Parts: sequence; structure tokens; C-alpha cells
Amino acid sequence: MRKILVVGAGQSGLQIALGLQARGYEVTLMSNRTADEIRSGRVMSTQCMFHTALQHERDIQANFWESQAPRIEGLGVSVAGPDSSRVIDWVGKLDGYAQSVDQRVKMAGWMETFAQRGGQLVIHGAAVSDLDYFSRAYDLVLVSAGKGELVSMFERDASRSPFTEPQRALSVAYVHGLGPRPEHPEFDAVRCNLVPGVGELFVMPTLTTSGRADILFWEGIPGGPLDVFQGVKDPSEHLALTLELLEKFLPWEYARATKVELTDAGGTLAGRYAPTVRKPIGRLPGGGAVLGVADVVVANDPITGQGSNSASKCAASYISAIVEHGDKPFDEAWMQSAFDRYWDTAQWVTKWTNAMLGAPPEHVLNILGAAGQLQPVADRFANGFNDPADFENFFYDPDKAAAYLESVASGA
Repeated sequence: MRKILVVGAGQSGLQIALGLQARGYEVTLMSNRTADEIRSGRVMSTQCMFHTALQHERDIQANFWESQAPRIEGLGVSVAGPDSSRVIDWVGKLDGYAQSVDQRVKMAGWMETFAQRGGQLVIHGAAVSDLDYFSRAYDLVLVSAGKGELVSMFERDASRSPFTEPQRALSVAYVHGLGPRPEHPEFDAVRCNLVPGVGELFVMPTLTTSGRADILFWEGIPGGPLDVFQGVKDPSEHLALTLELLEKFLPWEYARATKVELTDAGGTLAGRYAPTVRKPIGRLPGGGAVLGVADVVVANDPITGQGSNSASKCAASYISAIVEHGDKPFDEAWMQSAFDRYWDTAQWVTKWTNAMLGAPPEHVLNILGAAGQLQPVADRFANGFNDPADFENFFYDPDKAAAYLESVASGA
């Protein structure tokens, strides 16, 4: 029986641990927090997982909250004009529904399930020196802890990392009491609100520790009017700032938010990071090698909502690579090939996300505008969140965009 060590108990690490455990591997999972500490702690992310990523969870029988979490059937886009009016507004329908489950709920539940199924769970904040010791006892060590000392083992890939500074200041509030959405009260959708030159607000239905809730997620251009959350420690002050900015820039969203309350004292989060792709192999002082997982090696800005989706896809890809490799050694050549296989899908996420961080060129504005009149365009853009590779066919190149819009308008 092959012995695998997974360091880090997030979406990807836990999904790999549960998936390999179900296939008979001897898996040890290392987390710096207990399930109870995660459940009662601060929110860790926004997350909206689309069909393909959710299917990977179903494949390992870990879709425990599917019947409880809101079914997100659409993805809407609004654009604010200079006077804060709404100059673009539409919603595309998803082919398969999306869902969001607070990672405090999911990670705590998955961690307990892993232990109940006989997995070895070690509560310990790992350092590089720990991995040097452990690597000798395991056939493979996977590092899925995306922050802290361990990430420094993985060299930045400059050729795939155009940014050296954060491109957005991030601010999250989980709330109860958001009013119904008048545009489509009959179904739930993620809504993307774009304020040109200022930033973006995403509103997404979620399941949290206290039941159904909504996430208000600001992405602010650094140094701009949304970049005001750094250093705000008081959750109520954080929410007040969130609502003040809503009222100023997005009055149609503020109208629904006048009675909101935070879900809990840990329901806010703020931060920023530079989007970075890293080389996948970390080398230990004693000569061993470890493989980086998910946002350890591909950390995109959350503007396209791909973090948990990419983590799920990375886990599924790595599980397949491990199982198919049989009893052969997990050497550096295999590690590189496993990452390359994941990069086949991750590259499209990185390209799209980095494009969305810039000012949209005219042909992209044409696509967003046309989606308000042509439902197939709205639907195709929405489903790109599940399969970002499709943007290559109509989104980046002005000629392809024009040809696509013409074909839809003519009914071709």
C-alpha cells in the first residue's frame, strides 16, 4: 500500500486525501487547525463552484451539502455608469447549476469524514524541516498549504506570472437578510457588478454555518475608493464600510442590503495578493522533492471565481495521475508531468483571469453589451465560468468576437 502525505486541509488537499483514501492508499493529512477550530473561525474565502468542479466532489462521494446549499442557476453582469446608473444588465443561464458552501462548513466536515474513514489526521503546522523528515517515510508528499513558509519552496515562474503586485484589494462579508432580487426572484444567480475604473462587487448565495446566506465581495483597484479595508479589525465597521460603498457605487444592490446583518463575528475577510504561477516541484534541504498543489502553484486573483474550481480540478487531475502511475516511483519527472497535465486546464483560467484584471478592450465591451440583447451570448459567457477554455474561441481576439456576435445576431 502506497503511503501519501498531504500537507494542508483546504479544498484540494482534502479532496485528494478523501479520493486516494477511497482507492486504498494509506493517506496522512496534516492540518494546522482542528475541524472545530476551522468551523468556529473566520471565513477563509469566497467560493462558487460550477458544474465540473461539483462533479469531482460527487465522484468521491463528498457532496454532503448538495441538497442544502442554494442552487445557483445563472450568472448575471451589471455595469455601472458614471452617474451610478445601470447601463448594462443581464443574466446568463448555466447548463448545470453551481453551488457555494462556506469552507468552514466543508473543510471541517471533510476533515472529520477523513478521520472517520480511518485516515491519519495530524494537527500540526508544518515547516520545511518537518517535511524534510517526513519525506523519507512517504512515497509522495503533496503540499497544498497555500500560505506561509512552505510556499517559499516553490520558485515563481516569471514566464507565466505577469504581475508582481496585487491587482485588487479584496473584501468579503457574509450576510443574512439580503432582500430578494427583483430581476429574477424565481432563481438564484451569482451577480457580477462592474464599476469601471473602481472595481467589482460580486454577490453570491451560499450555505454557511448558520444556514442560507449571501456573500458581498468587493474587488477594489489598489489605491482607489474601494481600497479602504486594510487594518479594519471590527466586523461591524467592515460591514458598514461595505454598505457605504454599495450605496455610493451600486444603488441597485444597496436597495436589497439595507437590512443585512453579518452571519457571525467571523464573517468578514480582507486582504490582497499578487497572482502568481510557481514551478511545481519543491526541493527539500535533505534532497527530497515535494509536489505543489492548487494555489500553491497556480494562484489567480479571485475576480473570475475560479479558486475553488481550480482546486477541485487540480485534485481530480492529481488523483488520476497518482492512480495511473501504479507502483512506479514518484520522481521529479512524474511530478512535472502531473503538473503539466493540470496546467492543460489551469492555463485557460490564468489567461482569462489576468485579462479580466485589465481595462476591458472595445470588443469585450461589445460582447458584454450584446449579451443584454442576445441571450445565447449571455449564456455562453456564464458557462465560461465552468469551462474557461471556451473563451479562447470568442473572447480575446477582436475578429473572433465580431464574427461570433454576427453569427448569433443573424441566427447562423
